[in-house]
Amino acid sequence: MLQGAASVGAIAAMGGLFPKQVAAGGHSAVRAEILKIPGVGAGSPTDADWQKVGDLCLGPTKERVAEGEFEGVELTFMGLNNQNLHNFLFRGFLKPWEAYTGAKINWVDLAQADYNPRLQQAIATGTVDFDLIEMGAPFEGDTAGKGLLDEMPAWVEEQIEADDLVSYLQAPVGTWNGKKYRVTIDGDCHTFCYRTDYFGDGAIGGASVPKTWQEVNAASKELIGKEDPLTGLPAHGYLDPLKGWGGFGFYFLENRAAAYAKHPSDPAWLFDPDTMKPRVNNPAWVQAIQDVLDLIEAGAYPADQINADPGTTGFQQFLAGTGSMLMWWGDIGSNARTSDTSVVGDVVGFGINPGSDRVYNSQSGAWENTYNEAPNMAYLGWGVYVTKNVQGDEKKQKAAWSAAAHLGGKDISLWMSAYPSGFQPYRNSHFQYDEWEAAGYDRAYIEDYLGSNADSYNHENAAIEPRIPGIFQYYSVAEDELAKGYAGQYGSAQEIGDAIAAAWEKITDQIGRDSQIALYKASLGL
Repeated sequence: MLQGAASVGAIAAMGGLFPKQVAAGGHSAVRAEILKIPGVGAGSPTDADWQKVGDLCLGPTKERVAEGEFEGVELTFMGLNNQNLHNFLFRGFLKPWEAYTGAKINWVDLAQADYNPRLQQAIATGTVDFDLIEMGAPFEGDTAGKGLLDEMPAWVEEQIEADDLVSYLQAPVGTWNGKKYRVTIDGDCHTFCYRTDYFGDGAIGGASVPKTWQEVNAASKELIGKEDPLTGLPAHGYLDPLKGWGGFGFYFLENRAAAYAKHPSDPAWLFDPDTMKPRVNNPAWVQAIQDVLDLIEAGAYPADQINADPGTTGFQQFLAGTGSMLMWWGDIGSNARTSDTSVVGDVVGFGINPGSDRVYNSQSGAWENTYNEAPNMAYLGWGVYVTKNVQGDEKKQKAAWSAAAHLGGKDISLWMSAYPSGFQPYRNSHFQYDEWEAAGYDRAYIEDYLGSNADSYNHENAAIEPRIPGIFQYYSVAEDELAKGYAGQYGSAQEIGDAIAAAWEKITDQIGRDSQIALYKASLGL
């Protein structure tokens, strides 16, 4: 496993993505002040903390908006309420903005599993009843592609300092047909989290941290019947979520599949780019499904894992001391040290997505016995988008974009990356280790955590999310078939893969195969 600190250092030496560890210029005083709210190790942040941070970061708004300028404007904001984060933080951050500008925001809070159905209903019926939406880039084909979004004004791009975004989140992400729509507030990739007290000389999980998915499964089986060194409860290995999550749970099978299916010579791994024929039932994906079935059969998972969605594996299990290995977004890195719910902050390490000792070549139709890594750029991060509902009302339009720009500001983004928020680092300026250390993180920990993100963002064989219409229709139906398979309703991993592939073919035909081929190729840079 590439270690974060070493590989980031190498990137810097080569003039790569994060070549400078420099002060943040005029931002530095504000950044230092907000990172002390409440301070790492001082307990979970509260609404009062979110409001303080929001107030301290109002400077860019005040440069462009007069006090009371949006008096009488009401905006509806649709987003998530996961783990009491996302929208709950936005409320706190935007209360000072509301007080200064005079605008009022009404909130639509959705659980993760309800998000995709609610958005798809609005798209299908043409009844977009919100002015701002927290949304990921994969939905841009469904929204921007159908004319449902408002184009970003130039002043917003300037206010949020968009040139600070890491390279993989630059255009075309956030754009459609050359127009910009997204205020980025997150940078998504899945990274490997593991318990350092499970691995090492004499440790119960073995002398070395697993480097491949083959080793992950082997270690998980070896841990059956052993005792967790921290809690004294039954030890467990890797935590697969076996319950769907509104389409978002499919990313966790993707982690396993990417190492097997994402060949370095081929940018495609979900579909054949010339035909849109699904690859989800090829030998690589079938191996990923078989991995999970093997651990189910072995009894390696915690009890009732069939009802564990990704929120459960991340927050109720891993952070709470159950299990030793997990793939998740960056929330685990910040929550481990700053959330009251975490007991593993002193014994957690990070790396990129495990690799595989063989990779499937879809073009030749054969396995190649060579080591392969493919970090999963799952979801391309959350953003704030403004809908077409604001068009025709200049005051409301400016208010909506001002609210979005406040949430996507350079300084407030650092706080969200460092504390529990639902978001992970996504700007070059987030990788200034001294700032995190001053906030209370120890240097080795933050180099390891940030390094796992940097190594994933920079990886030459990263598995990139396709921004095509209907992507979450594909993911949601895949979750349905996986749930049946994990419950024993199919006879083999191949049958599960075949069922998913058949369902995907129907979706492609419904949307339009030719247009999907063109958009999929474009998303892959072909």
